[in-house]
Amino acid sequence: MLGNTTFDDTVRGDGSKRRALILVENLSVPFDRRVWQECTTLRDAGWEVHVICPRGEKRDTEPEAVIDGVRIHRYPLRAAAGGPAGYLREYGSALWHTARLARKVGPVDVVHACNPPDLLFLPALWLKRRGARFVFDQHDLVPELYLSRFDRGEDLLYRAVCALERRTYRAADIVLATNESYRDVAIRRGGRRPEDVFVVRSAPAIERFQPVPPEPELKRGKPHLLCYLGVMGPQDGVDYALRALAKLRDELGRTDWHAVFVGSGDAFDAMVELSRRLGLSEQVQFTGRIPDADLVRYLSTADVCLSPDPRNPLNDVSTMNKVLEYMAMGRPIVSFDLKEARVSADDAAVYASANDEAEFAKLITLLLDDPEKRARMGEIGQERISGQLSWRNSQASLLAAYAAACRDHAPVSAGNPVRTGKRPRR
Repeated sequence: MLGNTTFDDTVRGDGSKRRALILVENLSVPFDRRVWQECTTLRDAGWEVHVICPRGEKRDTEPEAVIDGVRIHRYPLRAAAGGPAGYLREYGSALWHTARLARKVGPVDVVHACNPPDLLFLPALWLKRRGARFVFDQHDLVPELYLSRFDRGEDLLYRAVCALERRTYRAADIVLATNESYRDVAIRRGGRRPEDVFVVRSAPAIERFQPVPPEPELKRGKPHLLCYLGVMGPQDGVDYALRALAKLRDELGRTDWHAVFVGSGDAFDAMVELSRRLGLSEQVQFTGRIPDADLVRYLSTADVCLSPDPRNPLNDVSTMNKVLEYMAMGRPIVSFDLKEARVSADDAAVYASANDEAEFAKLITLLLDDPEKRARMGEIGQERISGQLSWRNSQASLLAAYAAACRDHAPVSAGNPVRTGKRPRR
């Protein structure tokens, strides 16, 4: 039993545990924090949990590992390069490795596929034919991601990703949505019944985000530290943040700050070059990915945290993990005015008009000059993360989704081999 949900059906008739297989292509595990929280929640509820995911570059590099009772199977994967064609090559390789490792894992009761991409329904269908139930965990709206990332409009590839999303919705027995906006899409665009779509919000692991005493030396001799944490891709708005910082210096005359950008992504080198062109190299530091302990040091010292995601088809309806992590650390936030940003942060953030870099810079100034407001905003954020946005609520929804998936569904026998050849003729 975990929370208010009891799984009387997590044990098979032969006494073994029910088995869940989680498929991931975007990040390695346990580096993917949301997936890892789902793994440990299911493990604690009595499931035998397997994960198939790519290997990391500097961590999660072992081909196979058992961590805290979760068995992780990892495959080599080179990051996409060269636009959409590069992603097609990456996804093709990931699918081949996923199918190979799924055969190794053997029969499972639930296959739980986390997008992007919306291609993992293919191995999920293969496992469904062998008795598994399919839970689709929609981390991103891929059609909106395509529009926001590549700026190619509704071309042939856009229509293709829409078709793949439809196939994924159709194949799934249960859909997990990260917020109410995504749930609405699953019902409206995906044609799913409301009772088959469960909101499982991402939430930071509180034990990972415990403030430590601030370290003034991280401010590089300045009175204030600004901090960005997150992925650096074309849709993530790091360029908006850098241009806002240039306005903060040039138009508002503020040079009393140092800024640190923590994270990596395929736009990392371009953002370092943009910082150089804007003349910000002396005031802006790019760390790349850093250990958790160093991340906590920076966030504990930061006076203001930045969430510069511009309004686009994806960002307006997506929950940003960095916003939740800033809140867990009690940091005030400057954000553009996005629908789901307000749902997450409420009064823990101040909001600039969408994509208005000058107003973004002015709001940074407002917070730098008002330490009492910063403190109040930090307290509001921590209260929200420990209350209505806590992982406890998401745990209950996840377990309810699994219960719905397995309702009236006989456990798959662990003794049945996974067939890899053609079906016998009748």
